[in-house]
Amino acid sequence: MPTCRGCKEEVDALVAVTVEGKKVKLCEDCADRAREEGEVARESESVIQGMMGFKGRR
Repeated sequence: MPTCRGCKEEVDALVAVTVEGKKVKLCEDCADRAREEGEVARESESVIQGMMGFKGRR
């Protein structure tokens, strides 16, 4: 049985998710959590850049 790299538990199936530019195989619960954290990080970075008037590429 495969082991999730996030929670270290044995699961039936793993899902490949990109976290901070790296592909990681996680269980479904950990994959959903990682996606949500990534979305929040992108949105907060966008807000901060908007407040600072950043006009660069990203």
